[in-house]
Amino acid sequence: MADYRRNFVSGGCYFFTVNLADRRQHLLSDHINDLRAACREVRSIRPFTIDAMVVLPDHLHAIWTLPDGDANFATRWRRIKSIVSLAVVSGEPISPSRAARGERGIWQRRFWEHTIRDERDYERHVEYIHYNPVKHGYVTRVRDWPYSSFHRFVKQGIYPDDWGGDHADAAGDFGERSES
Repeated sequence: MADYRRNFVSGGCYFFTVNLADRRQHLLSDHINDLRAACREVRSIRPFTIDAMVVLPDHLHAIWTLPDGDANFATRWRRIKSIVSLAVVSGEPISPSRAARGERGIWQRRFWEHTIRDERDYERHVEYIHYNPVKHGYVTRVRDWPYSSFHRFVKQGIYPDDWGGDHADAAGDFGERSES
């Protein structure tokens, strides 16, 4: 396995992708209120700003900004995952290695993180987040996906309500791993 090193920047801004272990599940959209409560609870203990976020049935994308002097996003994600796991009824298949560690089988163990480099990088990742439900074929218009910070951006006048257009033919394989 590669020796992956995370880029911890005090007060940094990060893009994240967090996946369910079984990407065929719809736990995140089915338990959206549990996820929201977990984020609120963790933010009350370890503050951070959610700049943008989209929650799909099997994964989520988020941009967070951490407070000055703090680079510990991993503890925040670990706690959010734990709170959601406790709220979800058990019964999912658990591998022997997870069972030995006392883990549930809901989440992929790791998550993907990218340190936002500049304003253009930030804008590109916000657009990626908001367009993701269309990319995956859940909706044909960005505004039709309910679990997205897009609606906050519209209320704030950052985006028009019709941002992203209407893409009835947008569904397809966009380089995602196949379900084999």
